[in-house]
Amino acid sequence: MSATQNSDVRTLLVKIFGKDRPGITAGLFDTLAAYSVDVVDIEQVVSRGRLVLCVLVTAPVGGATTEGELRATVHGWAESLKLQAEIISGTGDNRPRGSGRSHVTVLGHPLTAESTAAVATRIAATGGNIDRIFRLAKYPVTAVEFAVSGTETEVLRTVLATEAAGMGIDVAVVSAGLHRRAQRLVVMDVDSTLIQDEVIELFAAHAGCEDKVAEVTAAAMRGELDFEQSLHARVALLEGLDASVVDKVRTEVRMTPGARTLIRTLKRLGYQVGVVSGGFTQVTDDLKERLGLDFASANTLEIVDGKLTGRVVGEIVDRAGKARLLRRFAAEAGVPLAQTVAIGDGANDLDMLNAAGLGVAFNAKPVVRKAAHTAVNVPFLDTVLYLLGITREEVEAADGEGAEH
Repeated sequence: MSATQNSDVRTLLVKIFGKDRPGITAGLFDTLAAYSVDVVDIEQVVSRGRLVLCVLVTAPVGGATTEGELRATVHGWAESLKLQAEIISGTGDNRPRGSGRSHVTVLGHPLTAESTAAVATRIAATGGNIDRIFRLAKYPVTAVEFAVSGTETEVLRTVLATEAAGMGIDVAVVSAGLHRRAQRLVVMDVDSTLIQDEVIELFAAHAGCEDKVAEVTAAAMRGELDFEQSLHARVALLEGLDASVVDKVRTEVRMTPGARTLIRTLKRLGYQVGVVSGGFTQVTDDLKERLGLDFASANTLEIVDGKLTGRVVGEIVDRAGKARLLRRFAAEAGVPLAQTVAIGDGANDLDMLNAAGLGVAFNAKPVVRKAAHTAVNVPFLDTVLYLLGITREEVEAADGEGAEH
């Protein structure tokens, strides 16, 4: 057993506070090196240019006299740089983290002190301990991650979901571990997720039946109607529409804010990205080409003699179909299902969200928010990156010239 593993070994916690500048960390360790101490732990935080540097080291050999010299030397070095130093005696390493480890990501627009206090209080009430907090992003939302131990992920998720709803913030809870960064396939819904529109309503506007189609769509998304039946009912209203409308609808599609940033960042980080849609290949194929997607599947409108027939052809992409396609994409990508992320907003996305390693309800209907692993209710799709532990700085580094927002 090494000295640092022995809980009886005397250790010193050296804490340095003050204005940050290059060379402070190197200077402290140069100072400590004269006393032949071993480094047990290091943590450094800089906020608004103010540094907090904590170093846990073994006590120097030579007893109280040598330790006193070390203390005097460190304090003298700190004063010379107009820094403050505090040295606390103790034994052993930091206490081990408790079992049951989770990442709690909090999204606020803005993130208030009141909501942060509520989250921290709820974590403590479950028996969880906050081991570390750091900011993932400051725009387009404030995103903060808590590393929590001592309580189970599902318990935290249940408790914090209620708190989030009442405070107007988003709280996502995922298990800690290597698998979080290993999620290498992201599959998302299209209508009202990747894009802001419902594609069939764009077609319906050209057919003069937008209100009728919107009414059926809303009922289907709430889970009140069988999706396949509602699909056939809505498509039937498009019978006779000229096929030239397809090109017009493609130009009318509005991307969700952050969608391009999400896809671009995921691709540059080595992820594969796909879409599944209860909409139509006439639009998703175009999106696949424009956005560089790896996979795309949707229903296909039948066109005969330059006119829409009011029917769809081929395999129907419904609720069960989306989950089936997620599995198919994962198999083709060589990615275990546990390492997939699914994003959607409607009831017909539920099977897909539950089948994925991480299911994200994006600005979703209440029934979907309740059933998904986690929910995001801000209007920026790229906030999903924060749930994967990707910081805004990493997004901008991957993007080269900065983000979309």
